[in-house]
Amino acid sequence: MSGFFRKIAGLFSYDVGIDLGTANTLVYIKDQGIVLREPSVVAMKGDKVKAVGEEAKRMVGRTPGSVAAIRPLKEGVIADFEVAHNMLRYFIKKACHHRRLRTRVLIAHPSCITEVERHAIEESAYEAGAIAVRLIEEPMAAAIGVGLPVSEPIGSMIIDIGGGTTEVAIISLSGIVCKKSEKCGGDALDDTIIRHMLSAHSLFIGPRTAEDIKIRIGSAHPLQTELTMDVKGLDRVTGLPKTVQVRSEEIREALQDKLDVIVNAVRQTLEHCPPELASDIHDRGITLAGGGALLRGLKELLHEQTGLPVVISEDPLSAVAEGTGKFLQENDDAFYED
Repeated sequence: MSGFFRKIAGLFSYDVGIDLGTANTLVYIKDQGIVLREPSVVAMKGDKVKAVGEEAKRMVGRTPGSVAAIRPLKEGVIADFEVAHNMLRYFIKKACHHRRLRTRVLIAHPSCITEVERHAIEESAYEAGAIAVRLIEEPMAAAIGVGLPVSEPIGSMIIDIGGGTTEVAIISLSGIVCKKSEKCGGDALDDTIIRHMLSAHSLFIGPRTAEDIKIRIGSAHPLQTELTMDVKGLDRVTGLPKTVQVRSEEIREALQDKLDVIVNAVRQTLEHCPPELASDIHDRGITLAGGGALLRGLKELLHEQTGLPVVISEDPLSAVAEGTGKFLQENDDAFYED
């Protein structure tokens, strides 16, 4: 297609970048930036959608039996196809202000997914109304989003810790040289906290409370001043509401196994790094992105375990979405084959 006709087509379409996350979905519209940031949750009553995004998340754990709050993605891949494309359709329409324009979609996905899982993502986007779909691996999108020189002959290392997966990659010359993907992200940390509260305190808590504990007192490395928090839940023995005080040290100890998974993924990636790029990584260090990058002490833990400098990106929660947007901005022909 000639440049003239591509420009004409662009006038009647939206180019949209999507960070389709297990926990949250972000939508970037070319020339506008990130226009939508909502939880990846859909409230269903039978086969009908009752709410999507923030409104649906408020229903988690609080819905009557006839309404189910569903997260259609698990560990970074689509677990419920029908719900996923309903969610995508809602987010795309909301981001585009419900205008009836043709939508071309670039979606970031975990690097570990199979061809079947890639196809499921593409089909969900087409079912949601997209006229063209392209995929990009999350670590590449995150690296672009945080401003690493991915197109240069320089080794750059990115760790993207999302809700469902941790993506570790070394990138050079616009390609992923070596990578490691683990199905261990923010959700796994929350699940670990839920199990710890039950075993250590006989207290039933839900995912929202577990996430609150992680954010308020969770840590990956000893803190200068350790923290405490009152946690409310249901007593396993009496079935009555109960409040217990929890310390940051015990939460850190509970999370240790999951943190070891992340550390080992980093080590394995470094072990496969070509010698020509090793010096770059030694000098430039590691960049952290994704919501998991905000866990207290994670930067210090990774520095301690690898000996490399570690920096947290300026806006880790937006890194992947910003990367899809920058890719669209810099590649006018992103949806056209040569």
